[in-house]
Amino acid sequence: MATVGLKLVTLALKDSETGKIITGENGLSENGLLPVTTQMWGTKTANITNIQAKGAIQYGNNVGVFVSTPKGAPEVALDFNKLPFEVTQKIVGRKQDPDTGAWIESGKHPSVAMLIESESIDRMNKVYYGFGNGTMTQASINNGTDTNAETMSTDNLTYQALSTPEFDGEILAMYSDASKAFNEAKMMQQVFAGYVDPASKQ
Repeated sequence: MATVGLKLVTLALKDSETGKIITGENGLSENGLLPVTTQMWGTKTANITNIQAKGAIQYGNNVGVFVSTPKGAPEVALDFNKLPFEVTQKIVGRKQDPDTGAWIESGKHPSVAMLIESESIDRMNKVYYGFGNGTMTQASINNGTDTNAETMSTDNLTYQALSTPEFDGEILAMYSDASKAFNEAKMMQQVFAGYVDPASKQ
């Protein structure tokens, strides 16, 4: 399905032992989920690459007889306009020094779950790309002087997707409300393991 625009990116930290999202102070919000809303000036790009790897033709009896297909290794190039400072530090694996407040490299990258929402080209349907497990890295921060115009440095991060038990060990799950079987609550629970739908509490 052809898509247009980038509607929303939602992030969550996951516990490496339980595989469930982390809620509260150690997570990204009270319920664990952080939608990157327009109050954070939203997300400029979420470009997904390496979804499927090109197969290699195998030969026998002088002809091609089958295609050996390696697994893809999806990555997402993200450009956030204004992620909250502490959120950025948490998702790329920095830990806070309780004495000085400094965020220092921990040498470990936490598990991050992510859901990207776009729209069909006629804007009649929603299209989602779910990643239940992966790591986020911040390779560079470019600071430059203002001139008569502002020199802005946004949050450029790279997400490397990993195998997700809820996806039967696969890496990426795609959803659309164009599918008859689509269930948004179940999608959220599959991508963000341990997520509790507020509606289910009523």
